[in-house]
Amino acid sequence: MIPGHHWARNFTVTDDDIEYLTNYLLERETPLSSAELARALVERRLALDAAAFQEQFRNARVYNPAQSYAVGDRVVFPVFDYALGTVEAVRRGDNPEYGEFSVIAVAFDNSANGGTREFAAELQVPHKLSQTTDSEIIINPNELSVDEVMAAEGDTIIGLVDERLSETPELVILANKWFPRALMLEVNEGHLMLAEAVLDLAGGGPMDAGAILQQIGGLGDAPQALQEFSLNYALSRDERFDEVGPAGQVWWYLTRLEPEEVRQTPAMLRYDEIEYDRELLTPEMLALEAEIDDELSPLKAPQNVGPEITVTLIYPHRRVGTLPLNAKMRHIFPTAHRTQRIWVRLVDGQDGEEYQGWVVRRARYVYGLAPFYRKHKLPVGAYVTVRPGDAPDQIVVNFHAYRPRTEWIRLIDVKNGQLTFENHKRSIGAEYDDLMIVGADDLAAVDALFASTQQSRRTLNAMLRQLISELSRLTPQGTVHAKTLYSAVNILRRCPPGPIFATLANDPDFEHVGNHYWKLASNS
Repeated sequence: MIPGHHWARNFTVTDDDIEYLTNYLLERETPLSSAELARALVERRLALDAAAFQEQFRNARVYNPAQSYAVGDRVVFPVFDYALGTVEAVRRGDNPEYGEFSVIAVAFDNSANGGTREFAAELQVPHKLSQTTDSEIIINPNELSVDEVMAAEGDTIIGLVDERLSETPELVILANKWFPRALMLEVNEGHLMLAEAVLDLAGGGPMDAGAILQQIGGLGDAPQALQEFSLNYALSRDERFDEVGPAGQVWWYLTRLEPEEVRQTPAMLRYDEIEYDRELLTPEMLALEAEIDDELSPLKAPQNVGPEITVTLIYPHRRVGTLPLNAKMRHIFPTAHRTQRIWVRLVDGQDGEEYQGWVVRRARYVYGLAPFYRKHKLPVGAYVTVRPGDAPDQIVVNFHAYRPRTEWIRLIDVKNGQLTFENHKRSIGAEYDDLMIVGADDLAAVDALFASTQQSRRTLNAMLRQLISELSRLTPQGTVHAKTLYSAVNILRRCPPGPIFATLANDPDFEHVGNHYWKLASNS
């Protein structure tokens, strides 16, 4: 059995424990995490256990058959799981093989150990207990180190401590650290105005509390950790300031200076949810949905992903300058639960240039890629790779580049208020999905068509009929792949694959011809 498992199995956090931890924080005058407080509590419990053990066995002797005992002596028996008893009687032993010896009758404190039992004493012949047992020293068999307990059951104990601390109004938590409300330093409006000015001069941020305190002159002579905690707490309660640090970091940014596309989800990324029956999706459709991995699809996050993730750009992300925060990407980008917007550094994997980026958790996108896309002229349908950088706030964004060559691609055109497509030659220098690639010369016209589509509230069925009609003209077979339809629909409105696939499967106007290819039914 793992050391500490038995000891921690029935671990509970009592009111006395909470009082101890509160006093511990008061004495330390330093904010501490749930893990640090759990460790302190385990250390206290172990000390109390050791003291209780010593008290229980005070004046007791370890049983040794070579020793003599008197009525009233307290004796402990390690071979019986440290059972403790009292000598009630002593008599002479009668066994010629052992010579002269005595027999002691021991009444055990716990009846589970047999009530009263007899043992040899003053034994003259050799015996293994006589040779291996020190009658003067009693060692606690349950004595564990804090490290052993935390290694075995640390996660469980930390969770229990965190739960009880959350129910304690005398404590406040910020960035996973706890502190008594009574010891919080005063942060007044003057301090907050100075902090706002400091961040304003820094272009909005990000800055941590230590850097802000250095600029505003601190909060008195209190320990630095307490000053930072108090300022962080005050900033967290003021809407002028937004916490934007990755996990383990508390950074601040002025809310009013955050990009508009971060504070409000861009129109092209907003999804007006379409109800559909997922039972209509075939196993092949579900597999294609997982392959596309749209951030709006109801997919479970994979348990294991590689060090690098590849996503395929669709029109709205390419137009706005974002990346999807899909099931796989959430393993790469910092997604601290305490904040909705996280500031990151996006590093160009081609030349090392850095861009300011933002992880917008609730809306599931990463903003700040527009300069990267423009510089490398990435098309819709391009494969973009993402991997962690050298620091928690650093993400490397890249693509598979090659010498630009002229290729035929679908080009978006707007005619009479309708989306049309033509095959045209364009210079491409990045690997892409040929089923999803599209180009656009007149972005203003496409933007206007998108806006009018939102106002007209066209149904998904109507969009698919018009798109299949247009796209099928570009292929000799007169068919359109489901991925191509997904890419095209998202030029007109944001939509994950699920509703598109369900509409194709449920509407008799659409005919499946195999391998995810569709055409308009002959009677439509």
